[in-house]
Amino acid sequence: MKKTIVLIMTFIVAVTTMSGQSWTADNGNGTYTNPLFYDEFSDPDIIRVGSDFYLVGTSMHSVPGLAVLHSKDLVNWSFLGYALNRLDNLDEFNLMNGKDSYGQGIWAPCIRYHNGKFYIFSHINHHGVHVFIASNPSGPWIHKDMGGNIHDLSILFDGSKIYAVYGYDEVRMIEVKPDFTGYVEGTDRVIIPRGNAMGEGHHVYKIDGKYYIISADYSPMGRMQCARADKLEGPYETAVISARETMGTQQATWVNNVGQNATKYDEEGMPFIISKPLKDVMNCATLHQGGIVDLPNGDWWGWSMQDFRSEGRTTCLSPVTWIDGWPYFGLAGNLGRSPRTWIKPDVGEFEKPHATYRRSDDFSGKPLQPIWQWNHNPDDSRWSLTNGRLRLNTMPAANFLRARNTLTQRGIGPASSATVTLDASHLKNGDIAGLGLLNVPCVWMGVLREGKHFVLRYYNQLDNEKIDIALDGGKVYLRATGYFDTDSAQMSYSIDGKVFTDMGEKAVIPYQLKTFQGTRYALFAFNTEDVCGGFAEFDDFIVSEPYADRSANLPIGKVITLLNMGNNQRMWANPHGMLHGKSLDEKEYDATGCRFRVIDRGRGRVALEAMNGTGFVTVVGAGLSADVRLMKKETEGSLFQWQDMLMGECMLLSLKTNRYVGIDPATGEPYGADWTGASPGRTNGTVFKWHEAE
Repeated sequence: MKKTIVLIMTFIVAVTTMSGQSWTADNGNGTYTNPLFYDEFSDPDIIRVGSDFYLVGTSMHSVPGLAVLHSKDLVNWSFLGYALNRLDNLDEFNLMNGKDSYGQGIWAPCIRYHNGKFYIFSHINHHGVHVFIASNPSGPWIHKDMGGNIHDLSILFDGSKIYAVYGYDEVRMIEVKPDFTGYVEGTDRVIIPRGNAMGEGHHVYKIDGKYYIISADYSPMGRMQCARADKLEGPYETAVISARETMGTQQATWVNNVGQNATKYDEEGMPFIISKPLKDVMNCATLHQGGIVDLPNGDWWGWSMQDFRSEGRTTCLSPVTWIDGWPYFGLAGNLGRSPRTWIKPDVGEFEKPHATYRRSDDFSGKPLQPIWQWNHNPDDSRWSLTNGRLRLNTMPAANFLRARNTLTQRGIGPASSATVTLDASHLKNGDIAGLGLLNVPCVWMGVLREGKHFVLRYYNQLDNEKIDIALDGGKVYLRATGYFDTDSAQMSYSIDGKVFTDMGEKAVIPYQLKTFQGTRYALFAFNTEDVCGGFAEFDDFIVSEPYADRSANLPIGKVITLLNMGNNQRMWANPHGMLHGKSLDEKEYDATGCRFRVIDRGRGRVALEAMNGTGFVTVVGAGLSADVRLMKKETEGSLFQWQDMLMGECMLLSLKTNRYVGIDPATGEPYGADWTGASPGRTNGTVFKWHEAE
């Protein structure tokens, strides 16, 4: 579908531009809410050195790469630096001569500390394993090419030996040379044969004399396995330590016909085959690919990757419970499932809640803010920070996805917007510059110079929709709003920076394996006439996160109603003494029995008092008989950890059973507290919409 419009569109909305608070997992009350980051941080690996934790993750084709983060409490993370400045000077890493490295680049790093040095091992797809070595985790990092076709590896320093563990299903081990120039000949061997339920993305540890390997299996759904043995070479026994945990998140809208090796992905009019998320299909919308780390006090915690819709893959934190020598993610009584909101790790010191990055940038500093990454290697001669602006000089490109020097940062959920001021007055004929959503299919909006005229162009690759609007000058304000938890986005523009007008319909931003990343905000400039043209200047890039402030998500002291998303009934305190539900057409729906006061019990823990005088919501018994009663006095069964599911939704985690209050929508039975967790679609009877009662 193509449209050409020469008049300003009449549908106008006023939006206040503001940067505001950025997501942090820390709730400020001694608890945290997953994910740790609401933007992409895939293939995470964590180590502890003394009282300090260090984290590194995948960066693919984005540079600089291999971000190194630091934390004191596993919840609040600070950026230290990048271990990789740029990928090798090859056509595919430079977006030149028709080549690209989308979905390739550097993957699945492993961070280790040994004898006073930090090591990051990672595989550059098709270019072998590379190791980065530093005395300080902030850098500088020495880079060595180890070679070898080993991906998703984990490293173990075991005495005087260094071993790499790798492979899918069939787990292999090879000894690494001490100078990191390669591998010891003849040491490559199978340590876990096929058929033992092991996956890939291994994390290997030596704990109390035993060897543990934690891996991820993605078929038919993401889950985590653990293998253990008395010797590194085995034999191993295995167990599943995390499964079915989606945090109430569905799989993403998916592109079926564009994979990692796709060559046709950037053409106008390309037919994309899109799959909408099925309500409760899990696939990789589960915790998978992670590991474990101990605290100085002896507690253990797990981390893992999870696919979070069009945000991409990010990192979650789970308490670990050791049972019979296995490190299960989750709590006693509910092993394998992880709370979305839980008590922060006990590290013995207070860490002030803070975001990892500053996302907005007025470009007044000498360096770019570290949140920025280039799409493939930049040509440093064709961009600059000049007079408080970002200047991008145009270079030839067939389209947005082929444009060099595109500057990106990750889209942040559950929803956010990026607004930028564009001065396109120095563009030359055939130049185009603007703001895009880097994805396949892509969506962008920019200013095109045609002779002496400026045109504001909107393009949606999925629908092949093109809208042109004549501009009087070259200055315009551009905005991209991503509704990442629903895989959609809206582009808009403003002439005065105050009143914004939507362009196009709300666009679909699916997940796919060509870029193998979540959707990114992108500033771009390129020339369509196969020449180097003029330049564009960008100023005041402002990111707004309307859901980052979660201070009102726990309604302490308020009287609320709780609507079960599984049966659309309000929770009802039956005067008979048990907890039931009432539908809209029943008189009790608006009565005091469907109203509950939320009473603060500290650290995100609450009691619920029914407003009809029947008492406190209380879990009685255990197992399948863990029914929920109304008791006149609070007991240990009256205590719940409020689970913030965002957007006015919640769950109630019983601290008596470590399971959730829920009801079977199909049977009409009363509430019980033996539910292991939410389904991806949140309709299995455990998730509520809460509203403050009038």
